[in-house]
Amino acid sequence: MAERPTLVSLARDLGVSRQTISNALNAPQRVNAVTLERVLKGIEESGYRPHVAGRQLRTRSSHNLAMRLYPSTDGINGSVLDRFLHALTEAAQRRSYRLTLFTAADDAGEIDAIDDLLGTADIDGFVLTSTHHDDARTAWLLEHDVPFVAFGRPWSSAPHEAAHSWVDVDGGAGTAEAAALLLAKGHRHVGFLGWPGGSGVGDDRRDGWRRTLAAAGLDDVAARLHAEVEDSVPQGARGARELFERGATALVCASDSLALGAVTAWRELEPHAVAGPPVIGFDDTPVVSALGLSSVRQPIEQVAQHVVDLLLRQLPNRPDPDRTARHELIPASLVEREPDPHLFEPTD
Repeated sequence: MAERPTLVSLARDLGVSRQTISNALNAPQRVNAVTLERVLKGIEESGYRPHVAGRQLRTRSSHNLAMRLYPSTDGINGSVLDRFLHALTEAAQRRSYRLTLFTAADDAGEIDAIDDLLGTADIDGFVLTSTHHDDARTAWLLEHDVPFVAFGRPWSSAPHEAAHSWVDVDGGAGTAEAAALLLAKGHRHVGFLGWPGGSGVGDDRRDGWRRTLAAAGLDDVAARLHAEVEDSVPQGARGARELFERGATALVCASDSLALGAVTAWRELEPHAVAGPPVIGFDDTPVVSALGLSSVRQPIEQVAQHVVDLLLRQLPNRPDPDRTARHELIPASLVEREPDPHLFEPTD
């Protein structure tokens, strides 16, 4: 049996954009008369039928946006998404929109939940988080012509060529700045403690550190002083211990969880140190702030505002809806601190 045509396949066969087909169905006055006739004929001949709930979504407004709520983790790793949730709620509320939250066990479950919400609830658009390689969620939303914006780049393709709007933080620039600070403090063996390769976000943060070392003529250091571990404090301690033993004198970490683990390893190896640990984390969570550790901070409030702005401009109830894909990469900032070394003294 032939597969049912989708918005994507029909646009490809007709040689037009998805937006042109959407306009032909919902705003024909926006389409050139010749193109409109050809597109409508193609729709009829193909048997294409738009997602009913998705079409309803495009012809009314509930002033309601939706986002998946991820489970809590160790109280450190989830703090960025917690900040984003609060910032997104505030940004939406300023524009008279509400935020509906839902849960899912995985990406397939998230797609099912979105499909269900489109059929049972009044949702104007969706916000995606935790993007990754080969993200099936974006493909599904594009195929069903559902308005959405991602917090995170599409790591499987050239980000600037993505067919959907996204907002992200330049984590690589943040770790590059962190590595530069440690070099400026006299460390020539600056290691990197990150996650297993392939995460997109983690690879980007590692590449920033590597660029700084390469610019300083330290390619040999970059080649040998990096470790990949799972994102947790115990694993961070294990990876950092290995790097310190291999000659690292300072570390840039892909997360604050790993940085806290690195502090544990540093305390073990330097029990009589009179200065704070030469470790820089990422995300500037309340824990590292309280301990006085340096960390790279993401401008989450700014990200949330951009996400809402890009999503609302797509909605058909706007005076001039615009589904053009837009991509915004926002700089991170390094928060430098001088920790009290007594905070890291071993306890009996």
